[in-house]
Formats: sequence, structure tokens, C-alpha cells
Amino acid sequence: MQQQQQQQQQSVNQGHVMTEPPTVVTTKDHLYINDMLSWNLLAMKKAHAFASQCSDQQISQALEQAGRMHYDHYQKILGHLQTQGQQGTIQ
Repeated sequence: MQQQQQQQQQSVNQGHVMTEPPTVVTTKDHLYINDMLSWNLLAMKKAHAFASQCSDQQISQALEQAGRMHYDHYQKILGHLQTQGQQGTIQ
């Protein structure tokens, strides 16, 4: 496992792009994923709250659409995590 991480680091240092994700989620990765989920949920909630307070129908609809986009991103991230978790690659 350490060898794989070293190879990936060498690839990055040489300007190569990683073709597949690492098999281990580090603490830093976990914290970033958690932040992404939180940011998307917060953006969705704020967009919905602002849309409900908006008197202009077009702006309200645009805010609701933005909220749905953030919710979709949240669901997509969760889907990736669940798929990877079922395959047993997240540790």
C-alpha cells in the first residue's frame, strides 16, 4: 500500500495524471469529503430559504433550481461513497 502511494506521488511529481483513485481514504480525504457534503447541503438549504422569501417568480425558480443542483451533487457524492464502500475499497 505504501508502495502504491509512493508510485502515485512520483507520478504526480513527474506531471502524470492519476488514472484511478487510491484504494485508501486518508483522514484528510475523509475531512474534505465531509466538508463537500456539508457545503452542498448548506447551499441547498440556503437556496430554498431564499427562494421562499423571494417575490420575483423567476428568481425564486432559479434559486430552487440551484438548490436542486446542490442536492443532486450531495446525492452523487453519497452514491460514489456507497458504491466504493460496498466494494470494500474505503478503509
